[in-house]
Amino acid sequence: MPGASTTGEKVPVRVYGGPTALIEYGGLRFVTDPTFDPPGEYPMPPPGDHKLVKTAPAPVTSVDLGHVDAVLLSHDEHDDNLDDAGRAFLSDVPVVFTTVSGAGRLGGAAQGLAFWQSAELRRPDGGTITVTGLPARHGPAGCEPITGDVVGFLLTADDLPSVYISGDNADLGHVKEIAERFAPIDTAILFLGGVRMPFAFEGALLTLDSAQGAEAAKTLGARRVVPAHYDSWAHFTEGRNEIEAAFSAAGLADHLDFAR
Repeated sequence: MPGASTTGEKVPVRVYGGPTALIEYGGLRFVTDPTFDPPGEYPMPPPGDHKLVKTAPAPVTSVDLGHVDAVLLSHDEHDDNLDDAGRAFLSDVPVVFTTVSGAGRLGGAAQGLAFWQSAELRRPDGGTITVTGLPARHGPAGCEPITGDVVGFLLTADDLPSVYISGDNADLGHVKEIAERFAPIDTAILFLGGVRMPFAFEGALLTLDSAQGAEAAKTLGARRVVPAHYDSWAHFTEGRNEIEAAFSAAGLADHLDFAR
């Protein structure tokens, strides 16, 4: 299985705010968790009258992205990972990899990947890209009945460096499991932001914070870390400054690539 690149080759990645990134890999174009709506409010499920608040517009529309071969959707149940415009965008994409439960809700081109399950896509040059579903948990142990299922992803090919997309994972134990099978990782796209909801799980983290992101990078042996999902929404408790400080403290400042 391919691991970290020894040639310095950099897989093209561009982050467009929130969790949305474009990855160009083996001649195919992948988009993570599409969110294209303007700023606004999204009601959260009861109990309570809570809302997710989007604070900044996406710098691109789905039309601006051009052709996309696949979407890597960590989960479909939260508007900060799949908003209204992102949901409409899915109908234009040949395949949407997501959770098994999410594929059942979305239908159409959605294909569920269980943890460690893989699917293959044909490359324009005749080769193959493997997309593997990876463990993720959107909060503390036992959170799934409330936060829902989440999946991460790994992109691999025989001649390309590996790319890991964490999704909204808050469990460093899952990161260790992933590293045991696939480390070293070349490019790790880590969803950070240190999300906490004061009304849920006694304020426990629902995504990695910056210090945990640095720990995850070390565990994965990641040559390059692309932070995502730390801006454009009001519920993030940490942003770029905290990420830079944590990675500097861990001696990993030169591994960061904000890919804007």
